[in-house]
Amino acid sequence: MASSAWRGSISFGLVSIPVRMYPAARPSRINLHQLHSVCKTRLRQPLYCPHCERIVERNEVVKGYQQEDGSYVLIDPEEIKKITPESSRVMDILSFAKQSEIDPLFFDSSYFIVAEEEGRKAYQLLLKTLEESGLVGISQVTMHQREYTAFLRPYNGGIALHTMFFANEIREAPGYGKTENVKLRPQEVKLAEQLVGSLTEEFHLENYHDEFQERLKQLIEAKRKGKQIAEAEPEPKRAPVIDMMAALKKSLETTGRREKKPVRAASAGHRKLHRKAS
Repeated sequence: MASSAWRGSISFGLVSIPVRMYPAARPSRINLHQLHSVCKTRLRQPLYCPHCERIVERNEVVKGYQQEDGSYVLIDPEEIKKITPESSRVMDILSFAKQSEIDPLFFDSSYFIVAEEEGRKAYQLLLKTLEESGLVGISQVTMHQREYTAFLRPYNGGIALHTMFFANEIREAPGYGKTENVKLRPQEVKLAEQLVGSLTEEFHLENYHDEFQERLKQLIEAKRKGKQIAEAEPEPKRAPVIDMMAALKKSLETTGRREKKPVRAASAGHRKLHRKAS
């Protein structure tokens, strides 16, 4: 049985809902370790000081904040403990907001919230209210000695929680969003909309796979059995788009031919995924 990441109660107004919180998703990847090529022993990362030219012990390690001039402000572990909040057992809902106003970019980690037996009715009341109002609860919770602002929203018959990235954590990219000097012709927009429409289908999470991880599993299994595995097919080279209208029309023709087939053909990536080891 999965262990809960947090246990306490959701509080909004005078209503308190005893709940447990479980991680909703986590990466599932194969980890390859670094080995010594001679003896096949796993290598460890040493704590090496280039100034003293030696490996240092754990009790010699301190933390520090690097300043602009390269010097460090040293922080003692006891000083960090003094400002670290204790994990709270109460998650306060501070306010509610329209779900449409919250961009998915602000979502960090995701959790499922499950009601304790005595809190099931209040949990159901909150869930139904969120579903019918289209609102998201904005809450504050402390866990693992850290304070989080989080979103509570209905998901698949329950309440999901997403910890929030703060405004200063949203990065900027040079040139991002600078499109005011680009001119589009109405015909290009119309063809692009038709192309998007031809590629639109109902979303099913199970249709998408980490193809590299599955090929890596196949490679490991093949090597265990002393076999070779077929190489992944190279991606076709794509020339830069010179004539936008011609490219859009050709794309529409390609998707149109695909839709006429009685059985949906597997994508190139899907075909590569299911190639058998020789």
